[in-house]
Amino acid sequence: MVCNRDMVDVIFPRLAAVEVEQAGRQGAVVRVVARSRGDPVACPSCGTVTGKVHGYYRRYLSGTPAGGTAVVLELTLRRLVCANLDCALQTFHEQVPGLAERYARRTPPLASLVAAVAVALAGRAGSALLAAAGVLLSRTAVLGALMALPEPVAPAPEAIGVDDFALKRSHRYATVIIGALTHERLEVLDGRLAVTLEGWLKDHPGVKLVCRDRSTAYAAGARDGAPAAVQVAGRWHIWKNLADAVEKTAIAHRACFTGPGPGNGIGSTGGGAARGEGPSARRTRARHAAVHALLAQGASHGKIMRKLHLSRNTVKKYAAAEHAEQLIHGPKYTTTLVDPFREYLRQRREREPDVPIRALLQEIKTMGYQGGQTLLYRYLGQGRADDRYPPPSPRRLTSWITSDPDKLTATTHTRLEYALKRCPELTAAAGHVRSFAALLTAGHDGNLDEHTARLDSWIAQVRADPQVPALRSFAEGLLIDHDAVASAFALPHSNGITEGAVNKIKLLKRQMYGRSGLPLLRKRILLAQDYHGQLPRESCQSR
Repeated sequence: MVCNRDMVDVIFPRLAAVEVEQAGRQGAVVRVVARSRGDPVACPSCGTVTGKVHGYYRRYLSGTPAGGTAVVLELTLRRLVCANLDCALQTFHEQVPGLAERYARRTPPLASLVAAVAVALAGRAGSALLAAAGVLLSRTAVLGALMALPEPVAPAPEAIGVDDFALKRSHRYATVIIGALTHERLEVLDGRLAVTLEGWLKDHPGVKLVCRDRSTAYAAGARDGAPAAVQVAGRWHIWKNLADAVEKTAIAHRACFTGPGPGNGIGSTGGGAARGEGPSARRTRARHAAVHALLAQGASHGKIMRKLHLSRNTVKKYAAAEHAEQLIHGPKYTTTLVDPFREYLRQRREREPDVPIRALLQEIKTMGYQGGQTLLYRYLGQGRADDRYPPPSPRRLTSWITSDPDKLTATTHTRLEYALKRCPELTAAAGHVRSFAALLTAGHDGNLDEHTARLDSWIAQVRADPQVPALRSFAEGLLIDHDAVASAFALPHSNGITEGAVNKIKLLKRQMYGRSGLPLLRKRILLAQDYHGQLPRESCQSR
């Protein structure tokens, strides 16, 4: 071996505490042989400084790879005798802080590197990445290093965010708790019941504000675990519930905006008039009328089943629908190969209504059409080329109603206004949505009384409007969670930070193909915030 001190200083920057005897490449590894300098050492038990040697022992430590080559440190240390006769330790092993720590088989820089990779990638992927860097560890050893890391300990902040995520969808869930202001991941709990959150809050009595979704379980857990804490409902969840109510209204009044006209099909010749009037729609309306006629006579669901020869679930579905239009699904307009030529076909058929479809097929083929004749026949038969714009689906119309009017394009705004003009119920719903949006974005100035009064006024207006039953149900739901909703309007706090953490948790689950148990997933969730995006400084310097 050839001793190269500069190379040693790069590989082991803390070797100044020991004497290097040899250093060089030996086979597939770089081997560094060193021994203790012989300086007096303090006893770890009583602190008495001693230099009396009882014996020597040798340790073999793995170091951070050098240029992709494994490094082994062969270190000779002393076993010392404590000079204090009253000390509980008669002898003790010498340690080299920052280089050779107790029970360690890796140097601290290498241990930090393994820990960072384990937190970021876990078992198999972490083992593969370390092997590429020159560290040969099995996936089990990587997971062992991960599970041995200490968890961050931090006092519970005054404001927290709570949300659930699936360990196995529809079977098992867990709860994550985040610092609403610090964004730190505080704890991961097994389950999402009220008692789960209640127990944690009782163990951390300093919590004064809880941000959550509209879950009744978390509402009850926060109320019982921290009665004095202010609960804040997620604004995104409130708006999502409102959008769902608007979509129900749009479905119930689909017939109003699927007919012909400039809102749905500018220049329409009647292609949209037949939409929702096929055999399936007529059968649905007849069944709905028959079911509700029997319900009005006091017939039970079982009697309706036997009389109309329907299943129980079908009877329940028809009985729950206030209007038959809620059960009629319009045509689904998906993107096809004909769509790029829609405007050409519309103008061509306007100039020559009797033009054969075969002739149109040849014309658009010269323009680049790659589809077949059957697709073109079906496309024209559905009337999709007769309309400049196809009628919107209830979901798309809902997105227009719940969007900022200033952000809609001129075309979308025209189609929306036409749809609202044809349906008074949708017009009323759109007015309530815009007034609610004004409340939600009015500014979170902390004036709870003022925002509560505005919310109560809006709820009263919606409950008094007979045209929007779905929105009335939404408003009555706000009364159940009234205080948390009012706090969401008045306070700047939000559950968005927790939702973002759940999104990152899903990434961790996918990295492990959803096969990790809760202890491993919990460890990565709590530690990922400390190792995310960077390796420990000491590990980077040692490389």
